[in-house]
Amino acid sequence: MDAAAEVFRQRGYAATSVDNLVEATGVHRGSLYGAFGSKHGLFMRALDAVDTTRDPASRLDLALIGLLELAPGDPHVRERIAGVLEAHDITEEQLGRRLLTRAGLPRSGGPT
Repeated sequence: MDAAAEVFRQRGYAATSVDNLVEATGVHRGSLYGAFGSKHGLFMRALDAVDTTRDPASRLDLALIGLLELAPGDPHVRERIAGVLEAHDITEEQLGRRLLTRAGLPRSGGPT
């Protein structure tokens, strides 16, 4: 699961192919589909199961990817991400800071 989450984090959802996931996880395509149903199913499972002890930002990254790439057109993703944010006490401020950091624009204070 961590390997799949890392691929999504690095490439984003849309740019991640099933071949990328197969290569990163070592799981055969048929097994991946059998276990998760689809790339979407694997992303949703990764969102819930990502190991934040190794990298605390990993859940924030996956939440941001889901919010930006999937949630606008998928109410199920919106609902799942809302649950993840609530369950892990993730604030809008944390998401915003992480978004800026991912974009290479870290900020330390308020508006100038």
